[in-house]
Formats: sequence, structure tokens, C-alpha cells
Amino acid sequence: MGKSNRKQTIKKVVKTTRKAVGKLRAKAALNGSGRAPAKTKKLVAKVARRSRARQSSIVLPEGYRPSESEPFMNERQRIYFRIKLVSWKEEIVRQNRETLHVLHEDSAQHADLADRATSETDRALELRARDRQRKLIAKINAALMRIEEGTYGYCEETGEPIGLKRLDARPIATLSLEAQERHERREKVFREQ
Repeated sequence: MGKSNRKQTIKKVVKTTRKAVGKLRAKAALNGSGRAPAKTKKLVAKVARRSRARQSSIVLPEGYRPSESEPFMNERQRIYFRIKLVSWKEEIVRQNRETLHVLHEDSAQHADLADRATSETDRALELRARDRQRKLIAKINAALMRIEEGTYGYCEETGEPIGLKRLDARPIATLSLEAQERHERREKVFREQ
């Protein structure tokens, strides 16, 4: 495949992905629930899989870390962050399955009220932690979609690049360090008033 054909194919994939994402957001807004129908989610996932399959087959060297000397958000960096996000998501899903399995098996009756109260408290804490991780999975999915759209790594507020060190530490970051600090200062002022 020639270079120009490849560029055209990538442009088509990006355009199709953006259309699918737009449809997903529109249907979620129409539902009023903030959630999109499963059919639309499947469509977006299918388009994303196709676009990943068509991308070049760059293999990252072992121990690769993005550096400031490379062009920002080049293909290697996008692949690095995609791998990092996907493995993080898989780890969370694995932990959630284990927790559900343990909670299901640990539903025994306790003779002592103190034992039962302790068990219920532990269960509530574990479920709260899993709920936070469920929300984190949504943020990871959003970051993966931004990688597919080509907007990953750029601040949503200013449009400037988010630092590689910040992205490496918090791959789901949507704001640059400066924009995040401004956001937190505004939040603090509104809380005090």
C-alpha cells in the first residue's frame, strides 16, 4: 500500500470514528440518562477495533519510555499510552472480578452481631472502592477514545500539550498542570463562598 493510500485510509477511519463518537454522544443525550444504548457502544467499539487493526505495526522496544526529544504524541507515544491504558483497565477489571467472587463466597451468616457488623462494614468499603474503579474505567475508555480521535495528550481547556511526565503519572489527565491548578483554585474559591 502506497503512502498516500495509507494516509487516505487513516483519514477515513478517523472520520468514521468521529461520526460514531458523535452518534454515541447524541444518543446518550437523547436518552437523558447520560448513557448510550448498548447497540451504539458496540458500533463505536467495532470502528475503534478496525482503526487499530489498520494502524501501522510499530513494535515498541522493551523498556520504551516517551521522551521530550521526540515529536509530541507521535505514533510510538500513542501506542505506549494505549498499551498503558489498556493494561490498567484489564487490571481493574480483574480485581473487580476477584472482589465479586470473594464477596459472593463470603456471604455466610455470622452468629455474633459484632462479626456481622465488621463483615458488613468491610463489604461496604470494598463496594465503594469498586464503584470508584468503575468510574475510573469510564475515564480510561474516554482516554482511549481521545487516542483514536487524535486529541489525546492535549489540554481540553487550552489546547496545549499536557506534559509527558504528567501523562505518564496520570494517563487519564485531560488538563495540563497549569489548567488543573487554575481549576482547583476556582473550585476552592467556590467552596469557601
